[in-house]
Amino acid sequence: MVLRLVLAEDNLLMREGISAVLALDDGVEVVAVCEDFDGLLAAVTVHGPDVVLTDIRMPPSQTDEGIRAANLIRTEHPEVGVVVLSQYVEPEYALQLFADGSAGRAYLLKERVGDLAQLSSALRSVAGGGSVVDPTVVDALIEARTADRPSVLDRLTEREHEVLAEMAKGGSNAAIGEALFISPRSVEKHINSIFMKLDLSPEEDTNRRVRAVLLYLGSRPE
Repeated sequence: MVLRLVLAEDNLLMREGISAVLALDDGVEVVAVCEDFDGLLAAVTVHGPDVVLTDIRMPPSQTDEGIRAANLIRTEHPEVGVVVLSQYVEPEYALQLFADGSAGRAYLLKERVGDLAQLSSALRSVAGGGSVVDPTVVDALIEARTADRPSVLDRLTEREHEVLAEMAKGGSNAAIGEALFISPRSVEKHINSIFMKLDLSPEEDTNRRVRAVLLYLGSRPE
């Protein structure tokens, strides 16, 4: 089956480049090319395509026209799949695109356009009701979610974080005191507070320092 496609891209060079790539796929027919939000919606109404390939940012505001168009198309033309292209990794836009469901929607980085097989696969997937998310965007979503996850280390003060960081370097109480310009006695008080806040009981005194450092290292991004 030949997919009937509407292309929306305001940049002339990118528009011509994408059109040239799509022309290499005998299974895709570009039925309309437009440059802005209103033109895209009008083209979908007139041509009734199987799928839309749209930039995320177009006139009039150059913000999230592609996302808004995809949401309107879902309401007015639910049978039309939409692939949104973005130049940057913007996970928040991906979440907006999939907020009302992922069926028939794809979010890809523009760099994927040069890979005809990957682009064609995404177009056919959304036309059939499937969903595609760029792997780079998935990684960013996971990273953001991990960063937002509450950590037991959030209980520590800024100074306690500094002490724990020096502990992770293998410093003794005296060395930590020298590095942070505080007395060994203050270091000891901070360390005892760290143990308490991290729920490291006195019964585990022989390895509390090691366990605290492991918690610290395990919370840091690779």
